[in-house]
Amino acid sequence: MTRLISAKTILRGATLAAAFAATLTSAAAQEITLRGASMFDENHAFTKTMERFSELVQEKYDGDVNFDLRLNGELGVEADYVTFLQQGVAIDFTIMAPSNMATFAPSIPLMDMPFLFRDQAHWEAVLSSDVLQPLEQELADKADIMVIGYTGGGVRNVLANHPIHNLNELAGFKMRVMGAPIQAQIFSALTAAPSAISYSEVYNAIQTGVISGFENEAASIQNLKFYEVAPYLTLTRHAITVRPIVMSGKTFRNLPAPLQAAVLEAGKEAGAYGRELESREDAEKLQEMADAKQLTVLEFEDRDKLLELVVPVQDAYADSLGASDLLTSIRGM
Repeated sequence: MTRLISAKTILRGATLAAAFAATLTSAAAQEITLRGASMFDENHAFTKTMERFSELVQEKYDGDVNFDLRLNGELGVEADYVTFLQQGVAIDFTIMAPSNMATFAPSIPLMDMPFLFRDQAHWEAVLSSDVLQPLEQELADKADIMVIGYTGGGVRNVLANHPIHNLNELAGFKMRVMGAPIQAQIFSALTAAPSAISYSEVYNAIQTGVISGFENEAASIQNLKFYEVAPYLTLTRHAITVRPIVMSGKTFRNLPAPLQAAVLEAGKEAGAYGRELESREDAEKLQEMADAKQLTVLEFEDRDKLLELVVPVQDAYADSLGASDLLTSIRGM
């Protein structure tokens, strides 16, 4: 952290005053503050990952850089963050769901669509490779937002205010899904009744009966206490989260070249840190809620039928985006 030290002595003489002013201006110009935002508190994996990113940048950059990380949704929700990043205001970096960037880059939610990954090993192989680079390029070209790393690792399941065991009980289930069209398409194919409402409205929407539940990973369920209004969790295991660490392109271009290099290197390392952290904590947090009787955890019967229903939807979605080859590449890893 860099701090300018105020002069304690009144400088006399025009030459000395000018020299002092020039020095102060130069020091101020060198001070850089990178602003981050998290919807969650200090215990959430996203927050810990952004803190690790900050530490890594400071370790790798031989210069002065400050970090200002705002927590608990102080700066809004992810839909706000993506607008801020695109415009280059309010925040410089964050972690967010691909679906929240679909307005600017329609193809980006492909990396996060339900039932994309066979298992944890497949997920890790994809995120450790460069196979998603075409989606990163689209995001950079259309939204001026850069992907500098990948975190995530939470397994997403269905959370409801009543028990759901099978496809028959899933039919007509009024649920919140993320905003990208593929999310609604997938759950419609599973005969649920999805709607894309704001994440900040989910708790009240369940409480008032607007919806009966939604889908999410354990860390967010625990952190925001969704179990209070939806205490039944059904193990659909329909997604392993992919959460890009992103930075405003406008911010990045204004950084000194050595700091740009530090940011890119730190982003990759922080992503790996976050993936290990969230993957490990996911099962632990789910068990904590079950042990505390905050959640009743249910198996989903005939889960293989879900896969049969969604593959044609995935294929059609990728084809509509001109991304069929990319989907084939991901499936083939």
